[in-house]
Amino acid sequence: MRYAKWISLAALLLILTSFMGKDKVTEGLSVGNLAPDFCLSEGPDAGARKFLLSDYKGRYVLLTFWASYDASSRLMNATLNHTLQASSALAEDVAMVSVSFDEYASVFRETVRRDGIKGAACLVETAGEASDLFKDYHLNRGFSNYLLDDKGIIVAKNLDATQLKKMMQKK
Repeated sequence: MRYAKWISLAALLLILTSFMGKDKVTEGLSVGNLAPDFCLSEGPDAGARKFLLSDYKGRYVLLTFWASYDASSRLMNATLNHTLQASSALAEDVAMVSVSFDEYASVFRETVRRDGIKGAACLVETAGEASDLFKDYHLNRGFSNYLLDDKGIIVAKNLDATQLKKMMQKK
């Protein structure tokens, strides 16, 4: 009976602290996590080929998320793509998967054309920021890029072109 007050207080503190941090927004997936698989169509028509991220297992993947209305993510996407295209060794080692969250496929296609994105699997998620993919990758704090190893594990995130080159030299 004399410890009942202390036990009650400890239980109350445990209950209160268990709810702390539950409402914090995460800033994306962490290095060391397995990248969530996803499936998107490579075109707006019903007969378009399905794209699965898991199809790239066995190969390094640079996964970029961007939108035409977000200038910094669009610039980073184009810069990374041009870096890969400029180096045949990098292009052989790394497959680029570029996912746009534009709501209109026509805007997406024109942006890819204008930015000169080549050699990448370019996909559009027309559900935009409301999509499951956007939520699965915790992109609520902006757009990101991830470098995945041959097993689909995130080995780096938010790389610029110089960092990508250095990471692949260490491989």
